[in-house]
This record gives sequence, C-alpha cells and structure tokens, in this order.
Amino acid sequence: MPIRWRLTLFNALAIGSILAVLGLALFFVFRQQQLRSVESTVETRARTAAETLEISGSGPNTRVTLDTEEVEQLTLDGVFILVRDTNGDILTQTVNLSSGGEDRDSVWREAAASGQPASGTAELSSEAPDYVYALPVATDGQPLVLEAGRSYAAAEEVTEGFAAILVSALGVALLVAIAGAYLLARTALRPVDAVVSAAREMTEGDLSRRLPVVNRRDEIGRLATTMNGLLARLEAAFTRREEVLAYQRRFAADASHELRTPVTAIRGHSRMLKKWGLEDPGTARRGIDAIEAESERLEQLVESLLVLTRGDDGAPLDIGLHDLAEVVAEAVATAKATAGERVRIEHTRPPGGVMAVFDPDRIREAVGILLDNAVKYTPDGGRIEVRVVERDDEVLLKVSDTGLGITEEELPLVFERFYRADSSRAAEGTGLGLSIARQISESHGGRLEANSVVGEGSTFTLILPKHGGSEP
Repeated sequence: MPIRWRLTLFNALAIGSILAVLGLALFFVFRQQQLRSVESTVETRARTAAETLEISGSGPNTRVTLDTEEVEQLTLDGVFILVRDTNGDILTQTVNLSSGGEDRDSVWREAAASGQPASGTAELSSEAPDYVYALPVATDGQPLVLEAGRSYAAAEEVTEGFAAILVSALGVALLVAIAGAYLLARTALRPVDAVVSAAREMTEGDLSRRLPVVNRRDEIGRLATTMNGLLARLEAAFTRREEVLAYQRRFAADASHELRTPVTAIRGHSRMLKKWGLEDPGTARRGIDAIEAESERLEQLVESLLVLTRGDDGAPLDIGLHDLAEVVAEAVATAKATAGERVRIEHTRPPGGVMAVFDPDRIREAVGILLDNAVKYTPDGGRIEVRVVERDDEVLLKVSDTGLGITEEELPLVFERFYRADSSRAAEGTGLGLSIARQISESHGGRLEANSVVGEGSTFTLILPKHGGSEP
C-alpha cells in the first residue's frame, strides 16, 4: 500500500477514534443532563405542592385538595401530583394513573416508612417509566405522602434526536477528516514525487540538475537540500575527473611527442651508421655526437617527468628553517658560470639573511629552473636581476630579465607542461621547467607568479610562507 494511503488510513483511524470517544462522552453528558432536568423539575414541584396543600378533617374523613391555580402551574411539562395515606389509598391526584400503577409504586412506601423524602423510578403514567419523588406531609391526623412524578419519555426522545444529530455530525466530520488527511498526505508527499521525478531524469552525464526544494525547514526540504549538496559535490568531482582525464590525455600526447623526437633522431643516426656511416670517420663522429646529444636530451626529459610524477604523488619534503638568500646565492653562482659573458646576472645578497621554512634542495631546484629559463630566453647582452625580499609573513624571490617578453594571451599558459612561449627555441628545453618550479612552490604552500611586457622582459616571482605551508 502506498505511503499516501497508509498515512490517510492511520489519520482516519486516529481521528475516528477521537471522534467516537468525544461523541460517546458528549452523548452521555447530554442524556444525564436531560434526565437530571426531569428529576430536578419533579423535586421542585413536589416541594411547592407540599407548601400549598390544603388538608381538612381527620381520620377516614380527611380531605386533601390542591389550589386550582397552583395545580395548573405545578403540572406543566407533564408533571403529575398525587397524595396518599399510609395505606396507599390515593386521596387526590392531578391525572388518572394507568391501571395497576399503584401496585408498581414502592417509592411512597419508602418515604412513609422512613419519614424522609424518597425518589425512584415507577410505572404510574401511560408513558412510563416515570421519575417519582415522594415527600412525607405532617398533619394533625394521620400522616400523608405527597408524590410528584414525570415521565422520562420526553427526555429520552430529545436524547434520541440528539444522538441522531450527533452520529450524523460525527460521520460528516469523519469523512471530512479522511478527505483532509488524504489531501494533507498528498500535499506533504508531493515534494517527494517531484524529487523522484527529478532523480529519474538525472544521468551521469547531466548532474547539473537539482532537486526541487519547496520548504527548506521541513524534513523533505532538508533532505532535498542535502541531496543537492551531494549532487553539487558529485558534479564537481565528475567535472574534475573529466578535467584530469583530459589533462592526462593531453599530457600523454605531449610526452609522447617530446619523447618521439630524440628517439627518432637516435634511430635515424643509428641506421645511418649501420648502413654506411662507419666507413667515413667524420660522418661516424658526427653521428655518435648526435646520438649522445639526443640521449642526454632524452635523459633530461625522463628525469623531468619523474620529478613531476613524484610531485604529483606528494613526495615528502625535508622541511627545515633555512636561509633563502644563501640558497639563491648558490644558484646564482651556478647560473653565472653557465651563462658566461652572454648575459649579465645582477644579484645583491641581503644582509642578515632571509629565514624561512622550506626544503633547500627542492627550492634550489626551483630557483635554478627560473634562472636557467631567464638565461635561455634573454638575448645576448641582456641583463637578469635577482632579488630576495621579505613581505609580512612571506619571502619572495624575484627573477627579472630583459628578454622579448610574453604576450598577455600566452602568459597564463607558461606553467602548462610542455608549453613553450618561444617556439623558435623549443629545442633548447623540455617545456617542463616552469611546471616543476610551480609544483615545488605549491608543495611548500606557496605560489609562482609571472608578469611580462612584450619587448621589455618578464619577471617570475617565487613566494613562500615564512613558517611553512605543508607538513614534511
């Protein structure tokens, strides 16, 4: 059975039970009130009649009469009054009792025997059962008993009419409650149907859809909100996965292309030597030199790929407190020896040192890459400036050159693997240096920034936190 119908049935049973209990309680209270009204009226009329009773004579000649005007008032609403002597003989009465009614009335005997008022049910009138109230009356002669009574028939008839109305009202209320419970269940579960429909329309290729949220404060709204958060994270994860897969495919294609070039050159020179190059010593020497150069280039490319792989896998760092100015000075000395007189490298070591938390070997590698890149892309006679400065909780290494610069469109791409801004000098490197330098900076919780103006030169800034940004 659907939840909607189960909720409706449960609500209908609960409301029906409550209505039944309330209906029975109301019925019995109303019935008791009607019966009590009859009894209260009879008792009041009996006392009034006793006060207006006229008695004359004594013994067998005792005469009892009721005031005519009083009788009319006392016998309204079907009340009857009669007076008996101690033998049970009726001395006066306002109505003719049913046949044999006297024999079925024991209330007067109780009152006569105890001398106290008595009440009970008897069958005196034609509409019996009757409520009878007996009141002893003191006289100079023999004692008398005054009885007042009234049939329960009218009260029972009113009660039955009330019961019929009550049952009809409760039946209508139950039907309305069932309809309301069904509508309430349908309204409450409508968001669930919407969530189910939206979920069915979702596929792995379309995670941008979101579940409808009608009311964020109720349980279904909170569930839909939670599911939407989960879908957002799944969408981000799938998007990231696609980006990673695309990046891996592009990286594999670029790596294959870069590896193919030296392998092709080595194979070509090997075939040449095998076929005829060994017969000519000069040709053989040139072929061997070319094979050696391409092998070194291939080795350099493989080493760079291994460095990137270790960085991607989160290789541990040997973190400690070191002087960045000293590490930079060592890298600058090596770069000057490599550049020779072709470019001028200017560097002034700051006094006192610049202390920070980092892995000196990895940072030395990153600084070497920046210097090597600056030397490589700075024309002869150019100038390279190296500075180490402190800024708040960071230390900065700035490497500026007077090269051709990088266009605004190419600047965001210089850190991509295998990308070279100057295609004319593509053979001079692997295109992985800046990617490795950026990876090293990020592994330390820092970053690598680039600024360039075409025709004036470029500035690469390595920024590291003083107190370290990653666990060793």
